[in-house]
Amino acid sequence: MELSITRPDDWHLHLRDGDVLNAVVPHSAHHFGRAIVMPNLKPPITTTAAAVAYREAILKSLPADSDFNPLMTLYLTDTTSPMEIKLARESQVVYGVKLYPAGATTNSQDGVTDLFEKCLPVLQEMVEHNMPLLTARIDLIKSLSAYSNAWLFRIVVHGEVTNPEVDMFDREKVFIETVLRPLVQKFPCLKVVMEHVTTMDAVKFVESCTEGSVAATVTPQHLFLNRNSLFQGGLQPHNYCLPVLKREIHRQALVSAVTSGSKRFFLGTDSAPHDRRRKECSCGCAGIYNAPVALSVYAKVFEKENALDKLEAFTSFNGPDFYGLPRNNSKIKLSKTPWKVPESFSYASGDIVPMFAGEMLDWLPSPL
Repeated sequence: MELSITRPDDWHLHLRDGDVLNAVVPHSAHHFGRAIVMPNLKPPITTTAAAVAYREAILKSLPADSDFNPLMTLYLTDTTSPMEIKLARESQVVYGVKLYPAGATTNSQDGVTDLFEKCLPVLQEMVEHNMPLLTARIDLIKSLSAYSNAWLFRIVVHGEVTNPEVDMFDREKVFIETVLRPLVQKFPCLKVVMEHVTTMDAVKFVESCTEGSVAATVTPQHLFLNRNSLFQGGLQPHNYCLPVLKREIHRQALVSAVTSGSKRFFLGTDSAPHDRRRKECSCGCAGIYNAPVALSVYAKVFEKENALDKLEAFTSFNGPDFYGLPRNNSKIKLSKTPWKVPESFSYASGDIVPMFAGEMLDWLPSPL
């Protein structure tokens, strides 16, 4: 069996830098046409000049015949200036600003500590550019209007509250009730993307909103694994990610949503490579490296639900359509050919263990 689908895009990707970048970027470029590249490096990508330099490093790491297009983002900090937003807008390579609440995820210690007090001038500058603004505080949005198809400029928030008093497994639900629901009620025309949704609560919220105004990205790990996968046979550090894996009822809700044919859900891998030593240690990093297997896992999920006819829309149409960007012209092939996932991928300083390391998968993607 073979499927030919329009080349997908990855709307949420971590590529790192240095030797790790060189090791992992070919995997994403092999499968995806474009990707929103997240900026939480050390040091973080906080300026347009740094984003342009990072993009050049990504392009140099690509195979010679690759046309992969990295869409860059800036890391919002307490000291980001309005002038930096203007420079980003003029750069033609920076497509968004990422808000990490301080301490929310890997390398987020430089994130925003008080969005309203520290970042209001920057947000006002973005509003003046008539760009859609996705943020975690409803009191920051003054006015919004339609965006240009040539530009996607946004602030994207890690979709969980960071209050340590809130249970880790409830942080997405609390975020919806305290932030997102009031947001869309107050601004019904605002375009909102919930990044890497993980719960039935998120599915119900997205489906309750007006189509075309609220959408969500969904990762392969949250479609295929539940929280038992963290503990079966002992602690499984390579299955630890943020947002953390949830109960089986939540996984099933995600599967039903993405295989329904709904235009509200689309592909975002949240692929996050870490050296084995930083995963298999006393305080391991959050993140699953799924870039080499993501399309295989998505295909397996859709096949199990007898919904392979819905796969192309989820992987290749819904994302660009929501953002007003053109769909890719090229195609990829998915063959029902068993293949073994490598145990690890080596680079100069160590190795990275991928999702499903050493296991057999049923679908093999390849360019056409």
